[in-house]
Amino acid sequence: MSAPPARPLRIFLVAGEHSGDALGARLMMALTAQRPGISFSGVGGPRMTGAGLNSLFPMSDIAVIGPAAIIEHLPHLLRRIRETAQAAIEASPDVVVIIDAPEFTHRVARRIRRARPDLRIVNYVSPSVWAWRSWRAARMRAYVDEVLALLPFEPDVHARLGGPPCTYVGHPLIERRHWINALDPQGLRERLGLSVERPLLLVLPGSRRSELARLWGPFTATLEALRATGHRLDVIVPTVENVREIVEERVKHWPFPTHVIEDEADKFRAFKLASAALAASGTVTLELALAGCPMIVAYRVDRLALLFRRLVRPPHFALANLVLGERAFPELMQESCVPEELAPALAALLTDTPERARQLEALARVPEAISMGTPPAIAAAMRVLAHAER
Repeated sequence: MSAPPARPLRIFLVAGEHSGDALGARLMMALTAQRPGISFSGVGGPRMTGAGLNSLFPMSDIAVIGPAAIIEHLPHLLRRIRETAQAAIEASPDVVVIIDAPEFTHRVARRIRRARPDLRIVNYVSPSVWAWRSWRAARMRAYVDEVLALLPFEPDVHARLGGPPCTYVGHPLIERRHWINALDPQGLRERLGLSVERPLLLVLPGSRRSELARLWGPFTATLEALRATGHRLDVIVPTVENVREIVEERVKHWPFPTHVIEDEADKFRAFKLASAALAASGTVTLELALAGCPMIVAYRVDRLALLFRRLVRPPHFALANLVLGERAFPELMQESCVPEELAPALAALLTDTPERARQLEALARVPEAISMGTPPAIAAAMRVLAHAER
C-alpha cells in the first residue's frame, strides 16, 4: 500500500514594517515555487497578503519607529506581541520566520521559544548589531536558530559577537540591478523640464516624519549655502505617499527649482541623471550606489535614541561604505551634519573633480560586493525550507 502524501508545510511569518512586507512577499513566492502547497499564517502587510498570507491584524498596527514612538504605543504593542506569539504557538508551524522590525519580532520570538522550544525560528534580516547594541547578537542565540543576512559582512560580525549561526543570502536590491540599468532617464528630464546646463542634485531626507524633523533644517540650510556660493542647481526630492504632502509644502521655500517625485521607476531614473545626492543614512545609499550616483551621507538621531542605543563605533555607518569596507562616501553624522560641512562636500561632487572621480570608481565596485550566484529570495527560501523539513 502506498504511503499517504506528506502534509503541506506550515510556515508562520511575522513582519512589522513595509520593507519587511516586501521581503516576506518575495520569500513566500520563492518558497511556493520550490514547495507548492505551503500554508502561510502570521502577520504581514499588503504584499504578503497578496502572496497568500491571512494576516492576524493589519501590519500598520505595529509599524511604529523609534524609542519615543514605541514608548507611546507600548500597551498596544505588548498586546499585539502576546497575540502574535500565541497564534504561532497554536498554529504549531514547521518553522517561524521573523522579518526585520526587531523591537516587535524579537519579542514575539522570545515568547514562542519559552512556550515551544522545539519550534525552529529563523530571523530574516539581521539587526544592526555592527552599529549599536552589539550585545544583542549573543542574546539572540537563545531564541533564533539562524539569521539570514542581507549584507556580506554580517556573518563575520555575528561570529565575532557570539551570535546565532548567520548565512549571507544576498540583498534584494541586487535582483533589481538589471531593471535599474534598463531604465532610460532622459524621459524624466524632459517631463520635468530639467536644464542640461545645471547640475541635478538629489535630496533624500528620509521617509519617516521623525527623520524629516531632524534633517530638514540642515538640508535646507545646505541648499542655501550652495546658492550663496554661486551654485545654480535643479533639485529632485524622491519621497513616499505618507509624507509627500509635507515635503511638497516645505520645498516651496527652497532656493532652487525643486521637483517632488513618488514613482519608484522615476526615483531610479533621477538617481541615474543626478550629479550628486545628499542622502540620509540607510538603504538608499545602496540604491544610489547601484545607480552609480555620487553621494554625501548624513544623519542625526535624537537624544532619546542615543540613550537607548548604547552606540558603539562601527568603522562606517553608510551601508554602501560597510559593503565596500572603506569610507568611499563621506559620512557627516550628528555634529557634522551641518551646512558648513555638507555644502563644501556636495560642491566637490557637482563638477569633474578628483573627489567625484574617486567616488565613481568606488561606485563601480558596489554591485560585485553584494552579488551572489543565487537570487536572494531563493537563497533565503532554501534556508527556511532546511529548517522546516527537519
